Amino acid sequence: MLLAQPQLAALEGGLIVSAQAYPGEAMRDPRTMAQVAAASVVGGAVAVRVQGLADVQFTRSAVEVPVIGLFKDGHDGVFITPTLHHALAVAQAGAHIVALDGTRRERPDGRSLAETIAGVHAGSGALVMADCGSLDDALAAAEAGADLIGTTLAGYSGERPKTEGPDLELIAQIAAAGLERPLIAEGRIHTPAHARAAREAGAFAVVVGTAITHPSSITSWFDAELRR
Repeated sequence: MLLAQPQLAALEGGLIVSAQAYPGEAMRDPRTMAQVAAASVVGGAVAVRVQGLADVQFTRSAVEVPVIGLFKDGHDGVFITPTLHHALAVAQAGAHIVALDGTRRERPDGRSLAETIAGVHAGSGALVMADCGSLDDALAAAEAGADLIGTTLAGYSGERPKTEGPDLELIAQIAAAGLERPLIAEGRIHTPAHARAAREAGAFAVVVGTAITHPSSITSWFDAELRR
């Protein structure tokens, strides 16, 4: 389950694909998500990101690239891998990297972000990706020991407005901060041009989810354009 430094370095400049389906959707099956993840690797993904313990397990068996795992519990506040218990479960399911809420908000179990990250490192050896919503989040997450910094929660934590595409300003701010850890651009990256812009703004790697792995959303985009 351990990810060596050369493997992490190999992600630089690459595309990470997030394969997730929402509860109640036709594709909400761990085996389906693992197949989607495997198909994205064929297309060039250097890593994949999946949600749920079974999804992590099936995906680990389906791909040979690093797996970023998370566990969503709820829909509001801190719900992306919100506690140390969730984080360790994700690591034990086989995730090389555990993605968790990296904001400065209070966590449900009362632990600090630093305590949570230390617990993951000590309890599993997995790396930690902190999903942040602002520059201050990123600075605090780096101080807390996060191995990777993501912009996943930009526009969703209440600190920054929700941009139509990726928050390029935030990506540039974090990149300029010199945190000496990979900066992963994520959130509303819907086109290849968005992905390139995020990379040019300073991202180490780029995560794309909905635009690649969510047929319902993609179909609705085309449908809406045809009906205008």
